[in-house]
Amino acid sequence: MAAAGALAKHEQILVLDPPTDLKFKGPFTDVVTTNLKLRNPSDRKVCFKVKTTAPRRYCVRPNSGIIDPGSSVIVSVMLQPFDYDPNEKSKHKFMVQTIYAPPNISDMEAVWKEAKPDELMDSKLRCVFEMPNENDKLNDIDASKPAPVQNTSKQDGPMPKPHSVSLNDTETRKLVEECKRLQAEVMKLSEENRHLRDEGLRLRKVAHSDKSGSPTALALRDNGSNSLPSLLVVIAAIFIGFFLGKFIL
Repeated sequence: MAAAGALAKHEQILVLDPPTDLKFKGPFTDVVTTNLKLRNPSDRKVCFKVKTTAPRRYCVRPNSGIIDPGSSVIVSVMLQPFDYDPNEKSKHKFMVQTIYAPPNISDMEAVWKEAKPDELMDSKLRCVFEMPNENDKLNDIDASKPAPVQNTSKQDGPMPKPHSVSLNDTETRKLVEECKRLQAEVMKLSEENRHLRDEGLRLRKVAHSDKSGSPTALALRDNGSNSLPSLLVVIAAIFIGFFLGKFIL
């Protein structure tokens, strides 16, 4: 009958990594953590629970849960500090117990209590304690050393030519100076334009104050008509300088 019960028991559906051994690497003066990966390759949800023969020596997170189809869970197993004796072999063991999750699950405790023995699946793992050997210690020391600074004075390839940068800087300075010069000319022309505009207004006032047929009025009209082309030339020069400055910028 016992043999028939063993044959009826389902094979573990989850894939465990590592499959058989949980290795803890010392020194064991502090908490040592190792990870156990549980992967569900099936198309159904699977409930899992992690048990150990030494519950006071280990902390397991998470120790139970549900794994969706095609998903994985990482279980962290934390070994508490203890006095390690290399002559003493570890007898600690872990068991991962699983069951297919029923539909509309609400109470995990009730699922495990009501589970039938032939519905349960389990995998057992043993704990292995390892102390770092001399080679590992040397590797750790080498890894902690700073990397040597390489001599950068020698280079395989040709050195980049620095004068290309200086040429660009020189051209930039020339453009900036030219822009400043054009701006100064624009300001000077604007001032001359304002002065001519004020002079034209003054002449118009004088012309209106005199009689239209007087020699003085005629002279003023001639002066105003002669100053008009000069004013247009100044305005055109202002616009040319302004647009040239915008283009250079």
